[in-house]
Amino acid sequence: MQQRPLSRKRSTPRVRTARRSAYQAGRRDGWREGWSIGWREGAAAAAAAVFPPAAPERLPIRVLYVPQGFESIDDGMIGALQLHAAELHVADPTRMAEMAALIRPDLVLVLNGLHVFPDDHLEQVDRIREMGIRTAVWFADDPYVTEQTVAIAPHYDVVVTHERSTVELYRSLGCPEVHHLAFAADIERFRPVTPPAAYRCDVCFIGQAFWNRVETFDAIAEELADLNVFIAGGLWERLKSYGLLKRAIRPGWLPVDESVLYYNGAKIVINLHRTAEPGSDNANASGLPGLSVNPRTFEIAACGAFQLTDRREDLETYYRPGLELETFDSPAELAVKIRHYLKHDDERRRIAVRGLARTLREHTYTVRAGSLLRLLGYGG
Repeated sequence: MQQRPLSRKRSTPRVRTARRSAYQAGRRDGWREGWSIGWREGAAAAAAAVFPPAAPERLPIRVLYVPQGFESIDDGMIGALQLHAAELHVADPTRMAEMAALIRPDLVLVLNGLHVFPDDHLEQVDRIREMGIRTAVWFADDPYVTEQTVAIAPHYDVVVTHERSTVELYRSLGCPEVHHLAFAADIERFRPVTPPAAYRCDVCFIGQAFWNRVETFDAIAEELADLNVFIAGGLWERLKSYGLLKRAIRPGWLPVDESVLYYNGAKIVINLHRTAEPGSDNANASGLPGLSVNPRTFEIAACGAFQLTDRREDLETYYRPGLELETFDSPAELAVKIRHYLKHDDERRRIAVRGLARTLREHTYTVRAGSLLRLLGYGG
Protein backbone atom coordinates (compact mmCIF):
# COMPACT_ATOMS: atom_id res chain seq x y z
CA MET A 1 0.00 0.00 0.00
CA GLN A 2 1.40 3.36 -1.00
CA GLN A 3 2.06 5.68 1.96
CA ARG A 4 0.62 9.17 1.74
CA PRO A 5 3.23 11.93 1.91
CA LEU A 6 3.29 13.92 5.11
CA SER A 7 1.63 17.27 4.71
CA ARG A 8 3.53 20.41 5.74
CA LYS A 9 1.86 22.63 8.23
CA ARG A 10 1.43 26.04 6.69
CA SER A 11 2.51 29.01 8.76
CA THR A 12 -0.03 31.64 9.65
CA PRO A 13 0.06 35.12 8.07
CA ARG A 14 1.26 36.54 11.40
CA VAL A 15 4.21 34.13 11.54
CA ARG A 16 5.11 34.82 7.90
CA THR A 17 5.00 38.57 8.57
CA ALA A 18 7.23 38.19 11.63
CA ARG A 19 9.75 36.11 9.67
CA ARG A 20 9.78 38.61 6.84
CA SER A 21 10.34 41.49 9.30
CA ALA A 22 13.18 39.63 11.00
CA TYR A 23 14.79 38.88 7.63
CA GLN A 24 14.52 42.51 6.54
CA ALA A 25 15.91 43.73 9.87
CA GLY A 26 18.83 41.32 9.51
CA ARG A 27 19.54 42.61 6.02
CA ARG A 28 19.48 46.22 7.26
CA ASP A 29 21.81 45.41 10.17
CA GLY A 30 24.16 43.54 7.84
CA TRP A 31 24.16 46.41 5.38
CA ARG A 32 24.90 48.94 8.14
CA GLU A 33 27.74 46.83 9.53
CA GLY A 34 29.22 46.26 6.08
CA TRP A 35 28.97 49.94 5.24
CA SER A 36 30.60 50.89 8.56
CA ILE A 37 33.49 48.47 8.05
CA GLY A 38 33.99 49.66 4.48
CA TRP A 39 33.92 53.34 5.47
CA ARG A 40 36.44 52.73 8.25
CA GLU A 41 38.81 50.76 6.03
CA GLY A 42 38.65 53.45 3.34
CA ALA A 43 39.18 56.32 5.78
CA ALA A 44 42.12 54.56 7.44
CA ALA A 45 43.72 53.87 4.05
CA ALA A 46 43.27 57.53 3.08
CA ALA A 47 44.93 58.71 6.32
CA ALA A 48 47.86 56.33 5.76
CA ALA A 49 48.26 57.61 2.19
CA VAL A 50 48.32 61.25 3.32
CA PHE A 51 50.80 60.59 6.15
CA PRO A 52 53.12 57.79 4.99
CA PRO A 53 55.96 56.70 7.34
CA ALA A 54 58.83 59.18 7.41
CA ALA A 55 62.25 58.31 6.01
CA PRO A 56 64.63 60.03 8.46
CA GLU A 57 68.17 61.02 7.74
CA ARG A 58 70.50 58.36 9.12
CA LEU A 59 72.88 59.76 11.72
CA PRO A 60 76.55 58.67 11.95
CA ILE A 61 76.13 57.27 15.48
CA ARG A 62 76.34 53.84 17.08
CA VAL A 63 73.59 53.14 19.64
CA LEU A 64 73.27 50.33 22.17
CA TYR A 65 69.64 49.96 23.24
CA VAL A 66 68.70 48.10 26.42
CA PRO A 67 65.01 47.07 26.48
CA GLN A 68 62.74 46.96 29.51
CA GLY A 69 60.48 44.21 28.24
CA PHE A 70 57.61 46.56 27.40
CA GLU A 71 56.89 44.96 24.04
CA SER A 72 54.92 47.79 22.47
CA ILE A 73 57.53 50.43 23.41
CA ASP A 74 60.70 48.40 22.91
CA ASP A 75 59.75 47.10 19.47
CA GLY A 76 58.69 50.57 18.36
CA MET A 77 61.95 52.14 19.51
CA ILE A 78 64.13 49.41 18.07
CA GLY A 79 62.47 49.77 14.67
CA ALA A 80 62.79 53.55 14.79
CA LEU A 81 66.43 53.59 15.92
CA GLN A 82 67.32 51.24 13.08
CA LEU A 83 66.16 54.00 10.74
CA HIS A 84 67.87 56.86 12.58
CA ALA A 85 71.23 55.39 13.63
CA ALA A 86 74.00 54.16 11.37
CA GLU A 87 74.43 51.22 13.73
CA LEU A 88 72.04 49.80 16.35
CA HIS A 89 72.69 46.99 18.81
CA VAL A 90 70.27 45.59 21.39
CA ALA A 91 71.63 44.28 24.71
CA ASP A 92 70.13 42.12 27.41
CA PRO A 93 70.08 44.08 30.73
CA THR A 94 72.32 41.46 32.34
CA ARG A 95 75.08 42.07 29.74
CA MET A 96 74.87 45.78 29.01
CA ALA A 97 78.35 46.64 30.34
CA GLU A 98 79.92 43.69 28.55
CA MET A 99 78.24 44.65 25.27
CA ALA A 100 79.23 48.30 25.67
CA ALA A 101 82.87 47.30 26.15
CA LEU A 102 82.78 45.25 22.94
CA ILE A 103 80.80 47.65 20.75
CA ARG A 104 82.00 51.01 22.11
CA PRO A 105 78.77 52.83 21.16
CA ASP A 106 78.31 56.58 21.16
CA LEU A 107 75.21 56.14 23.33
CA VAL A 108 73.75 53.51 25.63
CA LEU A 109 70.00 54.09 25.82
CA VAL A 110 68.13 52.23 28.57
CA LEU A 111 64.36 51.98 28.74
CA ASN A 112 63.13 52.44 32.31
CA GLY A 113 65.79 50.39 34.15
CA LEU A 114 63.28 48.59 36.39
CA HIS A 115 61.59 45.22 36.96
CA VAL A 116 63.69 42.93 34.73
CA PHE A 117 67.01 44.65 35.38
CA PRO A 118 69.58 42.75 37.49
CA ASP A 119 70.83 43.72 40.94
CA ASP A 120 74.11 45.01 39.47
CA HIS A 121 72.31 47.28 36.98
CA LEU A 122 73.69 50.52 38.44
CA GLU A 123 77.17 49.07 38.81
CA GLN A 124 77.07 48.24 35.11
CA VAL A 125 75.98 51.79 34.27
CA ASP A 126 78.86 53.20 36.34
CA ARG A 127 81.33 50.96 34.50
CA ILE A 128 79.97 52.07 31.13
CA ARG A 129 80.41 55.73 32.09
CA GLU A 130 83.96 55.00 33.24
CA MET A 131 84.65 53.81 29.68
CA GLY A 132 83.73 57.32 28.49
CA ILE A 133 80.47 56.13 26.92
CA ARG A 134 77.41 58.35 27.24
CA THR A 135 74.39 56.84 29.02
CA ALA A 136 70.71 57.80 29.00
CA VAL A 137 67.65 56.34 30.71
CA TRP A 138 64.06 56.93 29.55
CA PHE A 139 61.63 56.40 32.44
CA ALA A 140 58.26 54.90 31.47
CA ASP A 141 56.61 54.45 34.90
CA ASP A 142 56.76 57.98 36.31
CA PRO A 143 55.51 59.22 38.71
CA TYR A 144 54.24 55.91 40.09
CA VAL A 145 57.62 54.47 41.12
CA THR A 146 59.68 57.52 42.08
CA GLU A 147 60.71 55.66 45.25
CA GLN A 148 62.93 53.59 42.95
CA THR A 149 63.74 55.99 40.11
CA VAL A 150 65.33 58.59 42.43
CA ALA A 151 68.04 56.01 43.17
CA ILE A 152 68.56 55.20 39.50
CA ALA A 153 68.57 58.63 37.86
CA PRO A 154 71.85 60.03 39.29
CA HIS A 155 73.82 57.16 37.77
CA TYR A 156 73.03 58.28 34.21
CA ASP A 157 74.43 61.13 32.14
CA VAL A 158 70.97 61.96 30.79
CA VAL A 159 67.52 61.34 32.27
CA VAL A 160 64.46 61.39 30.02
CA THR A 161 61.00 60.96 31.52
CA HIS A 162 57.58 60.64 29.94
CA GLU A 163 56.07 62.46 32.97
CA ARG A 164 56.52 66.24 33.02
CA SER A 165 55.92 66.56 36.77
CA THR A 166 59.12 64.65 37.60
CA VAL A 167 61.59 66.77 35.60
CA GLU A 168 62.39 69.11 38.50
CA LEU A 169 62.63 66.16 40.90
CA TYR A 170 65.54 64.68 38.94
CA ARG A 171 67.18 68.06 38.52
CA SER A 172 67.00 68.53 42.29
CA LEU A 173 68.99 65.31 42.68
CA GLY A 174 71.85 66.85 40.72
CA CYS A 175 71.16 65.09 37.42
CA PRO A 176 72.96 67.33 34.90
CA GLU A 177 70.63 66.79 31.93
CA VAL A 178 66.91 66.04 32.27
CA HIS A 179 64.26 66.07 29.51
CA HIS A 180 60.55 65.42 29.21
CA LEU A 181 59.45 63.37 26.19
CA ALA A 182 56.22 61.44 25.68
CA PHE A 183 56.10 57.96 24.27
CA ALA A 184 54.27 57.19 21.00
CA ALA A 185 52.67 54.36 19.01
CA ASP A 186 54.34 51.46 17.25
CA ILE A 187 52.31 51.77 14.06
CA GLU A 188 53.62 48.47 12.72
CA ARG A 189 51.63 46.81 15.49
CA PHE A 190 48.94 49.32 16.49
CA ARG A 191 47.11 49.94 13.24
CA PRO A 192 43.62 49.72 11.77
CA VAL A 193 42.53 46.17 10.96
CA THR A 194 39.18 44.47 10.53
CA PRO A 195 38.96 41.95 13.41
CA PRO A 196 36.88 38.77 13.57
CA ALA A 197 33.38 39.19 15.00
CA ALA A 198 34.47 37.73 18.36
CA TYR A 199 36.52 40.89 19.02
CA ARG A 200 33.69 43.36 18.45
CA CYS A 201 32.00 45.10 21.34
CA ASP A 202 30.35 48.35 22.36
CA VAL A 203 32.84 49.35 25.08
CA CYS A 204 36.38 48.13 25.75
CA PHE A 205 38.86 48.74 28.55
CA ILE A 206 42.23 47.00 28.87
CA GLY A 207 44.34 47.58 31.97
CA GLN A 208 45.03 46.73 35.59
CA ALA A 209 42.25 47.40 38.10
CA PHE A 210 43.89 50.18 40.07
CA TRP A 211 41.58 51.58 42.73
CA ASN A 212 40.58 54.73 40.83
CA ARG A 213 39.57 52.54 37.88
CA VAL A 214 37.58 50.27 40.18
CA GLU A 215 35.68 53.26 41.58
CA THR A 216 34.88 54.52 38.08
CA PHE A 217 33.64 51.17 36.77
CA ASP A 218 31.62 50.54 39.91
CA ALA A 219 29.94 53.90 39.34
CA ILE A 220 28.94 53.06 35.75
CA ALA A 221 28.33 49.32 36.19
CA GLU A 222 24.55 49.62 35.77
CA GLU A 223 25.12 51.60 32.56
CA LEU A 224 27.44 48.92 31.19
CA ALA A 225 25.36 45.92 32.25
CA ASP A 226 23.11 45.97 29.17
CA LEU A 227 25.94 46.63 26.69
CA ASN A 228 28.43 44.35 24.97
CA VAL A 229 31.48 45.15 27.11
CA PHE A 230 35.02 43.75 27.19
CA ILE A 231 37.36 44.36 30.16
CA ALA A 232 40.78 42.74 30.47
CA GLY A 233 43.42 42.89 33.17
CA GLY A 234 44.24 41.85 36.71
CA LEU A 235 42.60 42.63 40.07
CA TRP A 236 39.10 43.24 38.69
CA GLU A 237 37.68 41.13 41.52
CA ARG A 238 38.11 44.34 43.54
CA LEU A 239 34.86 45.59 41.98
CA LYS A 240 31.84 45.81 44.26
CA SER A 241 29.83 45.16 41.10
CA TYR A 242 31.99 42.22 40.03
CA GLY A 243 28.98 39.92 39.78
CA LEU A 244 27.25 42.35 37.44
CA LEU A 245 30.27 42.72 35.13
CA LYS A 246 31.90 39.32 35.54
CA ARG A 247 30.68 38.09 32.14
CA ALA A 248 32.58 41.00 30.49
CA ILE A 249 35.89 40.49 32.32
CA ARG A 250 38.83 38.50 31.02
CA PRO A 251 41.23 38.23 33.97
CA GLY A 252 44.98 38.46 33.62
CA TRP A 253 47.38 39.83 31.05
CA LEU A 254 46.17 40.23 27.48
CA PRO A 255 48.75 39.77 24.68
CA VAL A 256 49.49 42.97 22.81
CA ASP A 257 48.33 41.64 19.45
CA GLU A 258 44.96 40.69 20.96
CA SER A 259 44.67 44.18 22.44
CA VAL A 260 45.02 45.55 18.93
CA LEU A 261 42.10 43.39 17.76
CA TYR A 262 39.89 44.49 20.66
CA TYR A 263 40.74 48.18 20.11
CA ASN A 264 39.79 47.78 16.47
CA GLY A 265 36.62 45.90 17.27
CA ALA A 266 35.25 48.29 19.89
CA LYS A 267 32.91 51.16 19.19
CA ILE A 268 34.34 52.96 22.25
CA VAL A 269 37.71 52.36 23.94
CA ILE A 270 38.03 53.82 27.44
CA ASN A 271 41.45 55.10 28.51
CA LEU A 272 41.59 55.76 32.24
CA HIS A 273 44.99 56.68 33.70
CA ARG A 274 45.96 55.22 37.05
CA THR A 275 45.94 57.50 40.05
CA ALA A 276 49.28 58.99 41.10
CA GLU A 277 48.35 59.02 44.80
CA PRO A 278 50.82 57.15 47.03
CA GLY A 279 49.32 53.93 48.36
CA SER A 280 48.99 50.23 47.76
CA ASP A 281 49.06 50.60 43.96
CA ASN A 282 51.98 53.04 43.78
CA ALA A 283 55.49 53.67 45.08
CA ASN A 284 55.20 57.39 44.38
CA ALA A 285 57.36 58.55 47.28
CA SER A 286 57.60 62.04 45.75
CA GLY A 287 53.82 62.49 45.80
CA LEU A 288 54.00 64.18 42.41
CA PRO A 289 50.87 64.32 40.21
CA GLY A 290 50.34 62.64 36.88
CA LEU A 291 50.25 65.41 34.27
CA SER A 292 51.27 63.53 31.13
CA VAL A 293 49.45 60.97 29.01
CA ASN A 294 50.19 57.25 28.96
CA PRO A 295 51.43 55.31 25.90
CA ARG A 296 47.94 53.79 25.56
CA THR A 297 46.65 57.22 24.46
CA PHE A 298 48.73 57.00 21.28
CA GLU A 299 48.22 53.26 20.76
CA ILE A 300 44.41 53.44 20.81
CA ALA A 301 44.46 56.36 18.38
CA ALA A 302 46.87 54.52 16.08
CA CYS A 303 44.30 51.74 15.70
CA GLY A 304 41.79 54.25 14.36
CA ALA A 305 39.65 53.53 17.43
CA PHE A 306 37.34 56.02 19.12
CA GLN A 307 38.87 56.94 22.48
CA LEU A 308 37.18 58.26 25.63
CA THR A 309 39.95 59.31 28.01
CA ASP A 310 40.17 61.06 31.33
CA ARG A 311 41.89 64.42 31.15
CA ARG A 312 45.56 64.91 31.81
CA GLU A 313 47.07 68.40 31.79
CA ASP A 314 49.33 67.60 28.83
CA LEU A 315 46.61 65.97 26.71
CA GLU A 316 45.93 68.95 24.44
CA THR A 317 49.61 69.05 23.47
CA TYR A 318 48.96 65.87 21.51
CA TYR A 319 45.26 65.69 20.59
CA ARG A 320 42.29 68.04 20.30
CA PRO A 321 39.44 66.89 22.57
CA GLY A 322 36.14 66.65 20.73
CA LEU A 323 37.89 66.45 17.36
CA GLU A 324 40.56 63.72 17.61
CA LEU A 325 39.41 61.94 20.78
CA GLU A 326 36.87 62.59 23.51
CA THR A 327 37.32 63.22 27.23
CA PHE A 328 35.50 62.86 30.54
CA ASP A 329 36.04 64.36 33.99
CA SER A 330 33.78 62.12 36.09
CA PRO A 331 32.05 58.73 35.95
CA ALA A 332 28.74 60.49 35.34
CA GLU A 333 30.16 62.31 32.30
CA LEU A 334 31.70 59.07 31.06
CA ALA A 335 28.31 57.35 31.21
CA VAL A 336 26.61 60.21 29.36
CA LYS A 337 29.24 60.20 26.60
CA ILE A 338 29.09 56.42 26.23
CA ARG A 339 25.34 56.70 25.61
CA HIS A 340 25.82 59.63 23.22
CA TYR A 341 28.52 58.13 21.04
CA LEU A 342 26.89 54.71 20.80
CA LYS A 343 23.95 56.51 19.19
CA HIS A 344 26.02 58.78 16.92
CA ASP A 345 28.05 56.47 14.70
CA ASP A 346 29.17 59.04 12.13
CA GLU A 347 30.42 61.49 14.75
CA ARG A 348 32.29 58.72 16.54
CA ARG A 349 33.93 57.39 13.37
CA ARG A 350 35.08 60.82 12.20
CA ILE A 351 36.70 61.63 15.55
CA ALA A 352 38.52 58.29 15.49
CA VAL A 353 39.90 58.84 11.98
CA ARG A 354 41.11 62.34 12.87
CA GLY A 355 42.92 60.83 15.87
CA LEU A 356 44.52 58.26 13.60
CA ALA A 357 45.70 60.94 11.16
CA ARG A 358 47.22 63.04 13.98
CA THR A 359 49.03 59.97 15.30
CA LEU A 360 50.48 59.03 11.91
CA ARG A 361 51.66 62.60 11.45
CA GLU A 362 53.15 63.32 14.87
CA HIS A 363 53.13 60.39 17.30
CA THR A 364 54.99 57.46 15.75
CA TYR A 365 58.21 56.09 17.22
CA THR A 366 60.07 57.16 14.12
CA VAL A 367 59.07 60.75 14.90
CA ARG A 368 59.71 60.35 18.63
CA ALA A 369 63.13 58.74 18.22
CA GLY A 370 64.14 61.70 16.06
CA SER A 371 63.00 64.08 18.82
CA LEU A 372 64.95 62.11 21.40
CA LEU A 373 68.17 62.12 19.41
CA ARG A 374 67.86 65.88 18.81
CA LEU A 375 67.34 66.43 22.56
CA LEU A 376 70.56 64.51 23.12
CA GLY A 377 72.41 66.67 20.60
CA TYR A 378 72.54 64.31 17.63
CA GLY A 379 71.32 65.67 14.33
CA GLY A 380 69.89 69.07 13.47
